[in-house]
Amino acid sequence: MSSNTTDPREPMRRRLLERALWGGVSLAVGALGIAPMQGALAQTHVKTLRIGYQKYGTLVLLRARGTLEKRLADQGIAVTWLEFPAGPQLLEALNAGAIDFGTVGETPPIFAQAAGVDFVYVANEPPAPKSEAILVPRHSPLTSVSQLRGKKVALNRGSNVHYLLVRALKQAGLDYTDIHPVYLAPADARAAFTQGGIDAWVIWDPYFAAIEQHTEVRVLADGTGLVDNLQFYLASRRFATAAPHVVQAVIDSLAQLDAWAKTHPDEIARELAPITGLDVATLAVAARRASYGVAQVNAPVLAGQQTIADTFSELKLIPKPIAVKDAQWLA
Repeated sequence: MSSNTTDPREPMRRRLLERALWGGVSLAVGALGIAPMQGALAQTHVKTLRIGYQKYGTLVLLRARGTLEKRLADQGIAVTWLEFPAGPQLLEALNAGAIDFGTVGETPPIFAQAAGVDFVYVANEPPAPKSEAILVPRHSPLTSVSQLRGKKVALNRGSNVHYLLVRALKQAGLDYTDIHPVYLAPADARAAFTQGGIDAWVIWDPYFAAIEQHTEVRVLADGTGLVDNLQFYLASRRFATAAPHVVQAVIDSLAQLDAWAKTHPDEIARELAPITGLDVATLAVAARRASYGVAQVNAPVLAGQQTIADTFSELKLIPKPIAVKDAQWLA
């Protein structure tokens, strides 16, 4: 397919995606020079599976071990991998046809579906509420979420921690409009946090664990009692329809890896350290807070996602209401 083929609706669609997913942040896909795919896959026998992953998680370990490549080699299918800083950027790549499969937290699929991204929920890991938190510097005068009124709070717009912040504020008797959200990617947010440019930072592992290990911070609240913080595996609807056997092969491989990972956090840390560039101590903390046990997305999980979608619609953080069930994978 030629990359010069252009849909005249593309500029408008990309502007909508940019506003809905992460505001003024530059699109990762645009920076990579990836052109959107047009039309459906021409055949059901695919030759390549393109997986989007983030800095940490079971997919990173799966990539390191190479077991999926071995599993799919017999079918003549190659596997390629592309890293993204957060879920919103990964989903834009999926929408543009740059990847077929990826992993994100709870909130990115909500923003993506509202922006018209055509994906399906494939599977999810169990809840991991302690893997994300609202942080302040250790010497900050702030001691509770209720004191965030009027403060600058950094987060990656449309990421999993977006819902944590909304829920924590509500529990503390605050509205989202009572704070000054500062939308920054993790690296920029960390710089602003350590330099005193923001009052609080809402962040997930392994970035959460990393700053805990190397900077004096305090946790105002983690996800306990507030959010599930599920990790989702998503696929483009086009790919999942064309090659459900390939999608299932990924889930089966993840299930095998999860069965081992549940009881081996230290080994996970040692394996991932040279790949992620993070130290073993940081990764061990993140591994112990993570959850393992991939399962097919079921009705209660979708209901939880619908609650998140309705919340963001009421806050006008997404452009329209959505029906999450429309994105369920019916393999």
